[in-house]
Amino acid sequence: MFIYIIRRLFQTIPVMIGVTLAVFLMMHLIPGDPAQIMSGEQASPEQVEAMRDKLGLNDPYHEQYFRYVVNAVQGDLGNSIRTNRSVTSEIFDMRFWITLELALWGTILAVILGLIAGIISATRKYSFADTSIMIVALFGLSMPNFWLGIMLIYFFSVNLGILPVAGWGSSWKQMVLPVITLGTGGAAIIARMTRSSMLEVINQDYIRTAYAKGVSDRLVIYKHALRNALIPVVTVVGLQFGGLLGGAVITETVFAVNGLGRLIIESISRRDFPMVQGTILVCAVLFVAVNFLVDITYRLINKRIDLN
Repeated sequence: MFIYIIRRLFQTIPVMIGVTLAVFLMMHLIPGDPAQIMSGEQASPEQVEAMRDKLGLNDPYHEQYFRYVVNAVQGDLGNSIRTNRSVTSEIFDMRFWITLELALWGTILAVILGLIAGIISATRKYSFADTSIMIVALFGLSMPNFWLGIMLIYFFSVNLGILPVAGWGSSWKQMVLPVITLGTGGAAIIARMTRSSMLEVINQDYIRTAYAKGVSDRLVIYKHALRNALIPVVTVVGLQFGGLLGGAVITETVFAVNGLGRLIIESISRRDFPMVQGTILVCAVLFVAVNFLVDITYRLINKRIDLN
């Protein structure tokens, strides 16, 4: 296990190099001169050139990239053009933790609903319950987040007045609608994956043997079938959680949640390139870390998996 973890850590190095390179090139490939944009439209050529020297844009690309990586490893992602504060501070003072909390609760809701629905569908194949759940899951996959969020606001906030329209953190009621909006699509995916994986496992010989020995249905389903069916489900959950950490842009915008997604949108609209670079880099690193943890979880779920 230890050797596998070390090997996986080394395997993430090329991925991280690719991530940092892509984020670094983003500033150089965008239309226009970053120094001109950062200096302002009314800046003189001398001021623009001074900004280029300050940003190190006159240096060769390989020197700029090396400097960027060294600073990023040390936690220095530059300063925001809009606030002149450290990008790292802007991200981790509040925004990151809001998005992490939103993604965590959304994933928990998706896992609970998805597993329950998937198990019921698999154990009652082709029944009315199975068909109903899969139809609901299809709707869950088809509904755009922004539409679902607006509909939830319309019914629960505007018409019924029982839940706040927007915001996050001051009350648990503010968390309900964003979490439901964010978790619905994930629950539908997990339900379909759980059903498919469970049906494949239930048809295996060892499951039939367990039934023949008189093992109870509950024990067969939850100890034998579900445990062996969880591997692809864990993969989906890991991808969902990693995606939500950087992809909750629409939900955060609809409900005015001040998380990373909304920060990216605000920074793009204000051409705050250091903030955009830093936020995207943080999201990419988190996604890689979550996938690394998912690989480790495989072994915890099924001891028979050879990680060496």
